[in-house]
Formats: sequence, C-alpha cells, structure tokens
Amino acid sequence: MKNYPLHETTVLENFRNMMELSASKFYGKTAYSYKDNPNSDKVVKITFDEVRDDAVNYGTALVELGCRGEKCAIIGGTSYGWVLTYFTLMAIGAVTVPCDREMLPDDLCGIADKAECSFVFYGADVVDKVREMKKRLPGVTFVCIKGKTDAGDKTLRVLSAHGKDLVESGDNSYYDYEIDPDKLASIVFTSGTTGKGKGVMLSQTNIVGNMTQAYYTMKVTPKTLCVLPLHHTYGSTVNIVGHFGLGSEVYLSSGIKYFLKELKEQRPTHLVLVPLFVETVYKKIWATAEKNGQDKLLRAMIKVSNGMRRVGLDARRVMFRSILATFGGKVEMIICGGAALNQNIIDTFDAMGITMLNGYGITECSPLISVNRNKCQKRGSVGMPLVGDAVKIDSPDESGEGEICVKGPNVMLGYYKEPEATAAVFDKDGYFHTGDYGRLDDEGWVYITGRIKNLIILSNGKNVYPEEIEAEIQGVYGVSEVVVYAGSSKASPKKDVIVAEIFPDFEALELRKITDVQKYFKDQVALINKKMVSYKAVGHVKIRNTEFAKNTSKKITRFSIDKSID
Repeated sequence: MKNYPLHETTVLENFRNMMELSASKFYGKTAYSYKDNPNSDKVVKITFDEVRDDAVNYGTALVELGCRGEKCAIIGGTSYGWVLTYFTLMAIGAVTVPCDREMLPDDLCGIADKAECSFVFYGADVVDKVREMKKRLPGVTFVCIKGKTDAGDKTLRVLSAHGKDLVESGDNSYYDYEIDPDKLASIVFTSGTTGKGKGVMLSQTNIVGNMTQAYYTMKVTPKTLCVLPLHHTYGSTVNIVGHFGLGSEVYLSSGIKYFLKELKEQRPTHLVLVPLFVETVYKKIWATAEKNGQDKLLRAMIKVSNGMRRVGLDARRVMFRSILATFGGKVEMIICGGAALNQNIIDTFDAMGITMLNGYGITECSPLISVNRNKCQKRGSVGMPLVGDAVKIDSPDESGEGEICVKGPNVMLGYYKEPEATAAVFDKDGYFHTGDYGRLDDEGWVYITGRIKNLIILSNGKNVYPEEIEAEIQGVYGVSEVVVYAGSSKASPKKDVIVAEIFPDFEALELRKITDVQKYFKDQVALINKKMVSYKAVGHVKIRNTEFAKNTSKKITRFSIDKSID
C-alpha cells in the first residue's frame, strides 16, 4: 500500500488559469455536453477552448455590469449556463453564492440577504421563485442563465454577445485583473441534515487546490455523467472543476428521472455518485435477478469470477456484460462519497467489473479529504488523506477512535458572519474539527465511524453511533432506507430506546410473499442484535410507509424525523 505511486498532478492556481490551461492542453476536445430537450436525440457539445472563449466574452460584460468584487447568487438546475456563470464569476473576481434551487423563496431571500448579494443569476426552472424574491430584494440585479427570462431581466446570451463586441473593440478588462486566490471566492451554505446550515467561506485556492491535491491520488476516465446538484461542493468541485482540469468530458444530466436513460445513451466510462444512487442500482440488480430466478446463478458467477481473478484471469466485463449494460456498458469506476457505503456493495460492484472509489469529504474542506485509489483500496476505509492534508484524531479512545481533524490548503476560511462558530471548529494548532468520528490505521488511511451530531449517548455513558447499526440493517433483504436514533416513549420518557425506523422496499417483500412486514423486520433486527454488544441492541423497530425526507444532496434530514415510538 505504501509503495503505490502517486500520479502526476496538474497544478491549478485559480479559475482563470484553469480555463487557460485546459483550453490549450485539450483544444478542440469536448468539455461539456448536454441536451436542450431531454427527449431529443440532439446533443450539444462545448469544447474546452469554447468554454474559455465564452468565459472571456461573458466575463467582459459582467465586469462592465459591475459584478467584480460583488457577491452573486446562482440558483438553478444543472446546465451549461450554471457552469459557465460559476467559472466566469470566479475568473473576474466576484464571489459566488451557489444556492439550492429546492429552497423556498423565503429561504433563498434569507441567503441572498445574509450574503449581501448584489446579483442573482437564475435558470428558468426557478423563475416563479425569482418573481417572489424580487419583491423582497430591491436593488438586486437579476440575470437569467438558461431558458425563458422574467420580464426585463438581463440574459447570459445577450450579455455574452455584448461582451464579444467589447472584446473585439479592445476591452481587456477580463484579463486586466490580478486574482488573489486566497481571498473569499465562494460562500456555500451547507445543506444542514441536522439543522440550519452555515455559510462556508471558500477561496479559489481551497477549490482548485483541492483538485490539484486529488489529482495526485486518483485518475478519472475520459467521460462522466453529472447528476449531482451543482450548488453543493461535491457536484461543483469534483464533477465540474476536477474533470475540467483533467480534460474529461462531463455530460450534464437533464435530471434524475432521465439518469438510467442517459447512462445507456451517453455511455460514460466512470461516474461520481452519492451512496443513495449506488444503493438503489445495487438493489435493482439483485431484485431483477431474483425476479427472473437468476439470483443464485449471479452469486455463483461472482464466486467464480473472484476465484479466476485470484489466479490472474479477469473475465468480468464478459461475464457480467448484461449487468454492466445497465450503466451503458462502459463504466469502469464509480467515485462515491457523501455518506457511508456498505463494504458488501463495494465488493459486489468490484466483482462485476466496476471499481468503487469510496471517499470522504465535507463542505468545509472544499470538499475532498481522502479517497481510495484506482488500484489501491482498503476494505472499510474511505481512503488515504490527500497530498498536503494533515489528518489527526482528537482525543482517541482505547481503540484509537476520536474526532477527525484536518489541516491543509482545502480547509475553509471560516463561516460567513459567524466568528464564534468559526472559532469553535478550529483548535490552537489550526486543525479543523470535522464533527466526524473515526480512526487512522498504521499507514494513515482514514476510517469513519459516524457523525458526532448523530451520536446516541445512553444513560449508562455508553456511546452508540447509529451509522454502524444502519450499515448492518441496510444489508437486510427488503430494506430500502433505515435511520437509527434514540426514541422516546410517553410511558417511559427517561428510558433509553434505540429505534430502527425502516422504509421497506414493498415490491421486494411482495416478491418473496412477505406480508407481515413488522414481524419480518423485527425478526431480522433480532438476529443483528445477537451480533452486537448488548448496549447497541435495537429495542424498537418502526415501519414507515413513505421514504425519508432528504436534502438535494440525497442525504436524509435526520432533524425532521418524528422520534416518538407511541
């Protein structure tokens, strides 16, 4: 493990430098592709040099408009307009404020107001919310970056055409500005699965430097498909910035409902996903196999394939061709992060021919902290820390577990307008305290136990990390989603009750003719309890009929769960 060599990196200094480097190095090669109409066959392709040229024209107009140095909200779905706006605002020295388009107008106004935004860039998919925002944000300039604009607003298309005229007449304002890569460049409001989010302040060094760090550790393939929301750093930094610097084509998805169709049409060679997507596909593979009476055969094939690989024979791409076709037939690798991923899922995909690079990140670290490597992974680990990052465990217990702390060029500047919250997460040595509990092995690889905010502290002083129990229950047939927490009962309000709340896959249960759902899961959880130490035993199984509420990063919002068991 120690001797697995690092890759050569591409040093990115800032966004403008990144676009210039890639335009030169990958001239004429497709950077982004997409469909204006998801039901059409026509794919629009934008080359790396065209992205750079578009940014120069658009940026020149935005400088004239007064965006330089101003805070600019970006709201809308995945689109080339979103990507170009994000890149261009960075390149001219503005401060981007990516916003979750699923938020209510009041919340969007709250973010724009708190961040002191002078401009709001939006897609037509949120035009109704924008109309509401205008009533609350007088003096703010609104620019439409995709689709039909609200009356009187400026548009990306018109601004770019005007900027081109300015450039052709000798305006060099896009380039006549020295970018300070260590200044505030972006304010990213965290999704807040446990409560209200904070504004994470990131510099250009944080963002592009995070990908410079990542390039040492992993290599991407020629084409991916972006289905992650771009307002979150996992989508914007890893999928958009990271791939642009390496010359990998990114197909911009038209949305989750088109995901499987796009996989088959676009045939990406790798994907960047969150665990929910991976788990969903994994379960679909097994459900389909069982429905067709081929689940035993599939297990046997996996066993044979693994045996062949141990003696140097790899026939996975042939043996599992029909399953790989679900991904378009060319996917070799999936980069997965954002939450815990069951090792059994990683092993199964690997056995079928898809390498799973499980990683770990947090918005405050731009986001990537560690990741497994293309041909070097450790079971149960979220990888080795990125080059340039120092990772330590604060107050480790007898097993070496404690809070994961990080120091490096990817760590945020602080929380916007929250000096006390900022001071609370940095120690005297400059390490950022992630709020995640885990350990390091003797080679420095990172292992995650759980989120400190989710920690269940029992009355006897014992600590229970729900993620550990959830990982076990997630492996039970028929579980679609599960959340473990400390529940309360009106009858015994002071008694500790560990609850496993399960949203079943009712279709899978019906396939096996399981009708008493409560009894089935109670029995399955009882078997898991026997493998756990006594204080971690689940005391109550709660069945729900609807999936859990999630944020747009597809993480379950734990704070919204009703924890009563009566």
